[in-house]
Amino acid sequence: MIHTPNISAEEEEWIEITGAREHNLQNISLRVPRNKMVVITGLSGSGKSSLAFDTIYAEGQRRYMETFSAYARQFMGTMDRPDVDKIEGLSPVISIEQKTTAWNPRSTVGTTTEIYDFLRLLFARAGEAYSYVTGEKMVRYTEEQIIDHVFSFFFRKKTAILAPVIRARKGHYRELFEQTRKKGFTKVRVNGEMMDIAPGMHLDRYKTHDIEIVIDRFTIEEDKRDRLISAVALAFKMGNDFVMIVNLENDEMKAFSKSLMDPVSGLSYEEPSPNNFSFNSPYGACKECNGIGEIHQADMEKVIPDWSKSIEEEAIKPLGQVRDTVMFKQVKNLGKKFGFDFTTPVKDIPKEAMDLMLNGPTPGKKLKTNNSYDYYSNLTEEGLLPMLERWYQESSSEKVRAWTENFLGIVTCPACQGYRLKTESLHFKLHEQHIGHLARMNMDELYDWIVDLPNYLDEKQSIISAEIIKEIKLRIGFLLDVGLNYLDLNRSARTLSGGESQRIRLASQIGSQLTGITYIMDEPSIGLHQRDNQRLINALHELTKIGNSVLVVEHDKDIMLASDYIIDLGPGAGKHGGYIVSEGKPDAFLKLDSTTAKYLSKKISIDIPKTRRKGNGKVLELKGANGNNLQNVDISLPLGTFICITGVSGSGKSTLINETLYPILRKHFYDSIKKPLEFKEINGLEHIDKVIEIDQSPIGRTPRSNPATYIGVFTDIRKIFSDMPEAKIRGYQPGRFSFNVQGGRCDICEGAGKKVIEMNFLPDVLVDCEKCLGKRYNRETLEILYKGKSISDVLEMTVEEAVVFFENIPSIYRKIKTLYSVGLGYISLGQQATTLSGGEAQRVKLSEELSKKDTGNTVYILDEPTTGLHFDDIKLLLDVLNKLVDKGNTVIVIEHNLDVIKVADYIADLGPEGGRGGGKIVAQGSPEQVIKNKKSITGKFLAMEFN
Repeated sequence: MIHTPNISAEEEEWIEITGAREHNLQNISLRVPRNKMVVITGLSGSGKSSLAFDTIYAEGQRRYMETFSAYARQFMGTMDRPDVDKIEGLSPVISIEQKTTAWNPRSTVGTTTEIYDFLRLLFARAGEAYSYVTGEKMVRYTEEQIIDHVFSFFFRKKTAILAPVIRARKGHYRELFEQTRKKGFTKVRVNGEMMDIAPGMHLDRYKTHDIEIVIDRFTIEEDKRDRLISAVALAFKMGNDFVMIVNLENDEMKAFSKSLMDPVSGLSYEEPSPNNFSFNSPYGACKECNGIGEIHQADMEKVIPDWSKSIEEEAIKPLGQVRDTVMFKQVKNLGKKFGFDFTTPVKDIPKEAMDLMLNGPTPGKKLKTNNSYDYYSNLTEEGLLPMLERWYQESSSEKVRAWTENFLGIVTCPACQGYRLKTESLHFKLHEQHIGHLARMNMDELYDWIVDLPNYLDEKQSIISAEIIKEIKLRIGFLLDVGLNYLDLNRSARTLSGGESQRIRLASQIGSQLTGITYIMDEPSIGLHQRDNQRLINALHELTKIGNSVLVVEHDKDIMLASDYIIDLGPGAGKHGGYIVSEGKPDAFLKLDSTTAKYLSKKISIDIPKTRRKGNGKVLELKGANGNNLQNVDISLPLGTFICITGVSGSGKSTLINETLYPILRKHFYDSIKKPLEFKEINGLEHIDKVIEIDQSPIGRTPRSNPATYIGVFTDIRKIFSDMPEAKIRGYQPGRFSFNVQGGRCDICEGAGKKVIEMNFLPDVLVDCEKCLGKRYNRETLEILYKGKSISDVLEMTVEEAVVFFENIPSIYRKIKTLYSVGLGYISLGQQATTLSGGEAQRVKLSEELSKKDTGNTVYILDEPTTGLHFDDIKLLLDVLNKLVDKGNTVIVIEHNLDVIKVADYIADLGPEGGRGGGKIVAQGSPEQVIKNKKSITGKFLAMEFN
């Protein structure tokens, strides 16, 4: 039956879906209003993504494929039709999901949004060049201007017109002199000295030289103007558009170029093109770092973490264990010379010997012995540290690169100072700024600069740059509209959160001005503070105003209430979901009886605790945190409490916790090699015994990873099947039931259950293996049954089903029960890790930690754990986190969700703004105390929850 939306009787256009059965959808039919903003909501696992992405988007993509000819499709593969009877009224579909845009370090916010491309064009066409030698503004001459200058400076002076052919290069140049002589020229100037060209003439090949050919010599008079014009033209031809004029009476010299030139030093630049400002082009990229802005440099803390240990105790980590190899024979030989052996603590090895071992000999000093195994006669002619750096840069082996990376740190490139571009490119300026400076401005600052720029341009520059400036302003404006004002163009795309990546793509779509599109988005509000929600809502409505349909999978209250229509799936998760519980316009929806409607209308809510925990009286104190935008932050975190780190987007929350505090704790407890960002001191480490970060990164990047393998129950399950009588008769071991090794797995898909179909310019598609039909195993393995189920059947079970199925096996039951307790009863044990959302992956990790023995002195760190969670799911999550705190542990959560913030024992609110306007603790204390702080933006929104 088709649901009739609670919408007015006026004429509407619809996307009509009939009989949707994909995954857990229960043969539902519905009509979705077109050219409106529609929110699809419901419990985790209720079927939201199955409806939005696996049905509507999948059908749209399939229809797009059908537009290609049969000939083209044979190269692109086929896409299965989603399990739905029919979909009518569907326009072309674009999906904007929560995926990091790229792992390529060359991909940045600037390149992704194309703003940087327009800036490159702006600097190439309107930029003003300055000499990196003298700082003088570069000039460009025509031949007529040069002739006028010569008459102005050298009138009635005996003058030589020179064509520079060699600049600061070594060589004997015998051939050059001979060819020049054959062309009829008799004189050259070598290193500032005039010489006659003699047969066989040559120079010292090991010294650097400057060579100019003397084109003509005469006194500058008006009647010799034609002669001067001819000489200058020939000098330009032979001197690569460069000419030098020398007063032979006093050696005064002037240089001229058709290209950009420094009139003082004679330095010239090639004519700029957009590629000269691209760090992805050899014409613009810094030669030292190849346009990355960073280089890998040997890190002494990683090479020698403990100087009190000896070589025998593996003090020098790259050397490893002492063994009978050429390298250790070399070290031993070095020890004989300088008086140390493998048992000497490295701190006691003579400095000269350590310098030789690590850095190589000083230039020109190479110590050698007659022993062919002498260490520094080969290895330390380079040094261990430079050798590691060279291996990383030059090796074609991924294993070697991965191994050497263990001993390297990433530092800002000293040549370009992290700007990624070569020196010449950084000396083109507009309004006193080079393009590298602009790439480091946040969007607010860049927008102000670009708006102000026309006031500083001359008439020619204004005409050239008008359209370019217009495009840049538009694109920055779209980013501001979706709350990304704190980002800068230089920000690497791989460091963006899923929410930030999604909003960048949303901004790009707004900028494209496409119409007639159905956009499908997955929680665009992720990582966004309540203050910025309205800007995002305006951006979504902007898409509908120009004739697009916007379908948003979302749990945020503000976005739901601002939508045109709400579709609520449920009533439960997994097999208990997949139905349309309620739907309608927001005002009508609030009157309905569904769980979501009750939360939105505040008939039910997550309770504010009557009392706040004070903790165990001990604190973890971090002082002087200065990483990224943090401004000398001091923070005291009460242990044994539930702590919320809040603040507007970009205020420094992740920098403080994920990049400073967590690496400090990892270093202390697990000797981690990851360096924390800058801080002064940390106190209170003695009060905790371990730290666990539970983030939203995937539990695996291939279809072979799944919840069962991650939480460690699959080993026990395989053991059960190998103990079955029939398995024993056949001699099957537990490994037979692994889909990662040969024997029991399907030979065609090698146990993946899926095959990848390459779609060329479209994303690859996974389809079921045609032999095992997605079951992963061969027929013989599937014949072994436990309680009537095969190993594949068990992997297909939901967590809820598995809890009952394994209730009599404690080792399995306990671990599966923790998955169920964090609200993941609807996922299957063998569900591919690649299909889990960030929030689901985080809860799988949380359940794995919950199944371990608890010490009561653990610090748990979670970054936005409510991502993808319905109000009811959040309530369940809070119960789990509160149980951890009740056991004496400390839970630190970075969060924007007010339902979480209001139940915290302690809040540290960063701000007051994002980017450079943030990085300070604005307010801290209990929620009640933060509400009273007038400076806290979070406090203002939190007060509404209490009211």
